Amino acid sequence: MKAPLDGIRVVELAGLAPAPFASLLLADYGASILRIDRLQTHAPGSISPPPTLDLLVRHKSSIAVDLKSRGGIALLRSILCRVDILIDPFRPGVLESLSLAPEDLLERNPQLIIARLTGFRRDGPYASMAGHDINYLAVSGILSQLGRSKEPPYAPANILADFAAGGLMCAFGTLLAVFERTKSGKGQVVENSMADGASYLGSMMRYARKTPLWDQPRGQNYLDGGCPWYDVYECQDGRYMAVGALEPQFFRRLVKGLGLDGENLSAVREDRARWPGMRDLFQRRFREKPRGEWEDVFAGSDACCTPVLDQQELEEADYEQRPPVHLRRSPGLPVESEEAWASTGLSPGAGGVQRLHEWFAWKIGRDFKAVEGEGLIKVDAAKI
Repeated sequence: MKAPLDGIRVVELAGLAPAPFASLLLADYGASILRIDRLQTHAPGSISPPPTLDLLVRHKSSIAVDLKSRGGIALLRSILCRVDILIDPFRPGVLESLSLAPEDLLERNPQLIIARLTGFRRDGPYASMAGHDINYLAVSGILSQLGRSKEPPYAPANILADFAAGGLMCAFGTLLAVFERTKSGKGQVVENSMADGASYLGSMMRYARKTPLWDQPRGQNYLDGGCPWYDVYECQDGRYMAVGALEPQFFRRLVKGLGLDGENLSAVREDRARWPGMRDLFQRRFREKPRGEWEDVFAGSDACCTPVLDQQELEEADYEQRPPVHLRRSPGLPVESEEAWASTGLSPGAGGVQRLHEWFAWKIGRDFKAVEGEGLIKVDAAKI
């Protein structure tokens, strides 16, 4: 059975993090990806330039193109006349400055879907500014809710804005456009800002500010580190257990597993004044045993108490990495064991000539050619 996106052709303009993650999601479900890389110099005598910093390259190919050259732009425009999706990771206005305005591309290929991924909104005070994950979280309001009490807000690496609000939302929007095209027969521009994506992800957090769940300052609520039965605890060996015993019945199992039945904690657990003392009690108890013993205590239990596993121990245990969603009749592509824990990257130009032949039966020398200092260009570019 073919993967659900088999036959979908995607051009990804090279970037880092969110856009490559969006195309990785499409690739893992069968889409064919061609990344457009900038020209890179490489060491004398080497066959190809080194891989770029992008590690999210599973199932992808690349061509190196000088987008400031007439022949390079002609080649890309010709490719975009024949594909389904273009992923644009650039700041507002860059695509237009390259003579790749969405309106012109859609005129040439009315079925093209152009996914435009930005950090800030395309309007408003930040539209023209550079930024990164932490900045997009900051202006979305979400960053203000993350972190410990009486400490500065804390950004959890770049997983929220770049990957969840950026790449994942971009892939979602792109698939919406693919679905809509089955009805209208037309492509369209899909605009995704990571700031808006982060704000949307935080809908429950925003609404909860006006309920007892999240009406206290940062770090003093049920789900942000304020509550002692929703937190992480260090064990005797310096490793950690995660506790999420929100419901009363799960809390009772947690207390029983910790050997604290006689403390009458269930009767006072909603008293916020008792939370610091309860946290101290949990901290002292977890430090009495190594993590492995606590794993045995809570194995198979509904105490919502699990080990905090690090990537190294998962890798050493041959943990199977899987695509995030399984379709029973038309599953995505498996994550092979050699790709589960490391990425060798993708060199500019790797596999791209073959991909163009697969897509269009193009041949180097007849339809396009390689030119020193320009990369690939379209043959007879003056006619494009």
